[in-house]
Formats: sequence, C-alpha cells, structure tokens
Amino acid sequence: MKNDLAEILFITSYPPRECGIATYSQDLIKALNNKFSNSFSIKVCALESGDANFQYPAEVKYVLKTSLADGYKKLALTINKDNRINIVLIQHEFGFYVLQEQPFMQFLNDLSKPVVIVFHTVLPHPDDTLRSKVQHIVAVCESIIVMTHNSKGILTHDYAVQEEKISVIAHGTHLVPHLNKNFLKIKHGLKGRKVLTTFGLLSSGKSIETTIDALPAIVKQSPEVVFLIIGKTHPEVIKTEGEKYREMLEQKVEEYGLGDHVIFINKYLALPDLLEYLQLTDIYLFTTNDPNQAVSDTFAYAMSCACPIISTPIPHAREFLTEDTGIIFDFRNSRQLADAVIRLLNNEPLRRYISSNTLEKIVSTAWENSAVGHAMLFEKIAGAEITLKYTPPAIDLTHLKHMTTSTGIIQFSKINQPDICSGYTLDDNARALVAMCMHVKLTGDGESVYYIHKYLNFIKRCQLPAGDFINYVDMDNKLTGQNKTVNLDDANGRAVWALGYLVSLIDFLPGEMISEAKTIIEKSLIHIVTVHSTRAMAFAIKGLYYYHNTLKSPENLVLLKTFADRLVQMYKHESNEKWEWFEGYLTYANSTLPEAMLYAWLLTGETIYKDVAIASFKFLLSQTFNENGIEVISNKNWLLKGKEAGHFGEQPIDVAYTIMTLSKFYNVFKDQNYRIKMEIAFNWFLGNNRLHQIIYNPCTGGCHDGLEETHVNLNQGAESTISYLMARLTMEKYQNES
Repeated sequence: MKNDLAEILFITSYPPRECGIATYSQDLIKALNNKFSNSFSIKVCALESGDANFQYPAEVKYVLKTSLADGYKKLALTINKDNRINIVLIQHEFGFYVLQEQPFMQFLNDLSKPVVIVFHTVLPHPDDTLRSKVQHIVAVCESIIVMTHNSKGILTHDYAVQEEKISVIAHGTHLVPHLNKNFLKIKHGLKGRKVLTTFGLLSSGKSIETTIDALPAIVKQSPEVVFLIIGKTHPEVIKTEGEKYREMLEQKVEEYGLGDHVIFINKYLALPDLLEYLQLTDIYLFTTNDPNQAVSDTFAYAMSCACPIISTPIPHAREFLTEDTGIIFDFRNSRQLADAVIRLLNNEPLRRYISSNTLEKIVSTAWENSAVGHAMLFEKIAGAEITLKYTPPAIDLTHLKHMTTSTGIIQFSKINQPDICSGYTLDDNARALVAMCMHVKLTGDGESVYYIHKYLNFIKRCQLPAGDFINYVDMDNKLTGQNKTVNLDDANGRAVWALGYLVSLIDFLPGEMISEAKTIIEKSLIHIVTVHSTRAMAFAIKGLYYYHNTLKSPENLVLLKTFADRLVQMYKHESNEKWEWFEGYLTYANSTLPEAMLYAWLLTGETIYKDVAIASFKFLLSQTFNENGIEVISNKNWLLKGKEAGHFGEQPIDVAYTIMTLSKFYNVFKDQNYRIKMEIAFNWFLGNNRLHQIIYNPCTGGCHDGLEETHVNLNQGAESTISYLMARLTMEKYQNES
C-alpha cells in the first residue's frame, strides 16, 4: 500500500549533518510519519556543502551538493520525471544557496511539481535586490510556510506577498514527560544547585559572553548558581576559526573566577538527555546578536520543557514571551540580564507561574500539531491525490497505571503528575474498571486483571449497607462531605454498568472476581430501582444488559424494562419534529441514552425501544457532527431546546461515549455511516478538531482534559485518560477493516 501513496519530497539539510534545520526536518518527518503514514510517503533530498559526504538513513532519496551549479538542473529533471513525487517542500535558509543563487532560482523555475517553501529567516526592511529575490521565490511556489505571525506580517508588508498564500505553522516542540526536577538534578550531579542553561551549536552569534559577564552579579546574590553551556562548536565555525570562540568564553570564566559556576558540555546531546537537562533547568537563557533571527529551535525546546525563559528580543521571543511567560532584555545588556535572573531566582512562586503559563502557550506547537498543520496543507495542495488518514497510536496504559495507587485511580492530575489531594471517585474507578475489562477482553493481558481487582475493591469500598454507593473518597481513604451534598444517582448507575460488564467477561476473568462482582451488583439492584436520573437509568440498562446476557434473571429483565419504559415516556413527552430527544436539553454523556434504548431492544425485542434508539441517535449526531468533524456539546453551555450550542468546552468523555455508541449501532445495523463517524470522532483525539491540536498525549499515554476556546486544557486527569483509552480500545476492533 505504501508504494501507492503520493510522495512528498523534502529538500533540506538532514542528519547526520549537524545543523538546526537538519534536526528540525528530521523531527517534522518523524511526526508526519507517526501520524500520517497511510496518507502519503516522505522522502528527502539532502543538502550538502563543501566536501561533506554523509551516510544517510533510508528516507534520503537524493543528495544535492549546493556549491555545484550543474546539480540543480539535474535534480529538477529527476524530480519532474519521478511520477511518485506529488509535492516538493524546500526548507529555505539563504546561507544554503549563497554560492549558487542563480542556479537555485532557475531550479525553482524548472520544477513542474507544486512547491512549498519554508522560510526559516524572514528579514525586515529589505533592499530592492533582496525583495526581488524573495518575490521571485514566492511567485513560483504554491504555498509559503513561516513559523511566526511576525514573519507573516513582514512578508505581506515588506515584500507584498499575498496573505492567503502564507501558512503560519509554528516551529515544532517535543512533548516531554515532565519528570521531577530534584530527581533529575541528583541524576546529573547538580543537587542543590540553581541551574541556568543555554544550548545549541556554539558560534559568536550566540552571545554567550553576555551571560558570563552577568554571572558575577548573579553569583553574588545566589552562590548556588551554575550555568550550563550545552553544545559543540558549529561545524562551519570549526572550519573557519576552530575553537576560538569557546576558548574566549573559557578565558572569561577563568578571569571572573567562575570555575565552580560554569560547566561546558561540549557535545551534541541525544534528545532524551537534552530534554532532561532542560527539565531540571531553573531558568533558560537565550542570547543572540542577531535581531533578525526569526525563530530558534533552542528557544522552542526550552519552552516545551516549561523553562522560565529570559531572552533577547528576537521575533520568536516577542511573539511568545509576555510578562506572564518570560522576560525580554536588550541585546548584549549584561546588567539587564543579571537583574532579570536575580529577580526570578529570588521569587520561586513567580518562576512556577511563568513555567505553567509557558507550557500552556507552547504546547500547541508540539511536533504532532505541526504535523497536522503540514498534512492539512499537503491535502489542500494535492487535492484528490492525498486523503488524510490519521494513524492511531499504540495502546498505552502508562498514565492510567501512573494515576493508580493501592486504593484506586486518583481523580485529577496537574499536567501529567497525579494530584493525590484530589482524592478518588466511584465514577472514575467504575470507568477504569470498564476500560481494563475491555483491555483484558481484547488482549488477554494478565497484568490488567491486577488493576481490575483494585478498581473492583474500590467499588466494593463505596457500597453502603443499603446497597447504594457513595462517590467521593479523600486521599486518606475517608468519605468526604460531597457525598451528602451531590446527587449520586449517576455514580450509582455507572457502578452497575461497570459491574455488569465485568460479570459478562466470565470467560476472561477469575471465577472469584466474577462472584464478588455478582454479589455487589445484586446488592445494588435493591436500591437502583429508586433512581430516576436519565443518565443513571441509561447506565444501569447497559449494566443490566451485560449482566442478564450472562446470568439470566426475570427480575433483572423487568428492572431493565422499567428503566427503558421511563426513558420512552420522557422521549414522548419532550420530542417533536425538530427535537427528538428525552429532555429539553443536551448535556453530557448524551449518546448513552440512545445506546441504552438499543440494548433494551436487543434484550426484549420491543420495537418502540428500537425506534426511539434510532431516532434519538440520529438527532444527536445531527447536533454534534458537522463539516469540521465532531463537536460535542459544550460543558460551558448546555444545548437548550431552541437555543444555539456553545462552541468550546468539549470533553474527551463525550467523544469517547459517542464512539462506543456508534460502535454498538454499527455492529447491530452494519450501516457504514456509523463506521465513518467512528473514525471521524476518534480523530478528534489526534488533532482533527476545531483547534487542530492533539488531545491525546503520546508522550505520557494520558489524555488532556478538554478542548477550550483557544487552547487545550493540559491536565491529564483520570476521566479524560480513561475515556481516551475506552475509545482507543473500541477502535482497535476495526483496525483490519481500514
């Protein structure tokens, strides 16, 4: 299948060549392959300068010696003849083609394939010659990509480039696991130190001497400070001046007596090591002499690790740093830099505040989101040649297990760190029980049984003598006051769903576990008949369906019909031609209601249940699916009959429940429209949503808590993570159909 896919050719420097654009391209291609490997194929034409002769990975299809004029025309002819190549994407930096500007310009003219240019540098206030060059490049391209809105503004204002031709796709950043800072400092021999860091290939343009000149004042205030200078000298600098710049820095360190406060890490660190150093950093320092440097990969990496940043005012910094996300100081101004560092080092709450805001601002630029932005552009340019198919990530239980203690699964997390102070809920543990039962059924994984046992014990712990359940347990395993002030019907319904589903896995789980669940559910059914909450009854119907299918009981069938009849009466009371629903509003877990009616029909054969199930689900789908994909009902503004829906506050749980309901309807009726909508809904987690940002975090295995108006809620609590997992496990059953 891969050989039939449209091919995107990247023309770029590429590892093992050591340069920022090479690393950028490799990261972007990796993200595109991870997310869209079934949509298109990516190959590389690697740029080489001088006498370089690298050994490249398999994706490198061509090599262009940028200093040799005749290579450009040959490459253009080769690309034009290659029927597999659909789009040519060129990573542009003026320095790449400085020795052969005219052949490069002619190369662009000669290409017959659509060309996308990525400008890594956009210089303001160009002279006539530079303006003419850029306008010529733009004229022969299908589309232009820049990484900041500032760069877009310069192109439109200073170069008269049409705004609609420009896409802003931010420099990608790496998702990181946000490990404990003190643990990392101990690991890297920096215990008790306050760490300042800069990194990147060294050259005089980095202006690292600005920081060293500021250090004596900083160390006087904070003697525990250490400044890490991470990175080799730039290979091109080595060719022309050797280690002259590094030696000058080392001499300054010696003159100031800073030997205990500066560490040179003179190597090109592997990415995991680099990200660990950045995660242990207290303040990241970005200094440069170049006011026209549009973006910096080092700056982006530091933000992704939630580093408070002090930076010179390059466009990238001015766009991302405000008083809430960092500090900007003037070029080469060591006094300003020292004052800024001292201010942050002496104010830990401010550092934490800036760190949190920085992460929220930068997370939208994750490589996964950059991949979505590029893929959408490729699809637009290629037309029918490319149809985006999101590749589902591997099933990952890491974060769910990380959130689970000996008591059960913790309710909330701060980013991806469990917040034990939030305690536990029956809601989350019931959902976790369902998810892990689904995992056992799908994979036969024995370790999942261990977690099922924990969640089952939590449910048992929540059951009162009368058979009903409480919902809230604090970090000390004590009941909280919320159990007396909050309606617990829905939690009781979810418990019946989870227990019934567990019992249905009689062929997959230990007999004693089935017996224990049976005892708990039988005791709960004495109380559940008194429940009238719409969703509680729907959850109970689901549980009773699974329970009755495994262990037949006339009494339980009567109870199921009682709930189903109540829902039918609610539907008849509220529905009309324009509003085919059970209530005068759509709130949360909506799809559970038509799903419950479908289960009721499957058990009883009563046509009214089937009719209501189909009609109500059709209505719900009409309210949540549109040309943008799926947009579930906002938790900020419920959808009231006759009113407009809210457009943000979308929760993973509602998307997951919709997928599960679509799956059941598809399995019963074999209508391909349900299958198609399942795919659309699942892709919401992967970036096919209103903000085109990922909700599932492949770095942690967790799921972000929601899609807000302008950003993703970064916390990865139990409800969201379990919801994604239930959706992912549901989709796995259909992988061979794709």
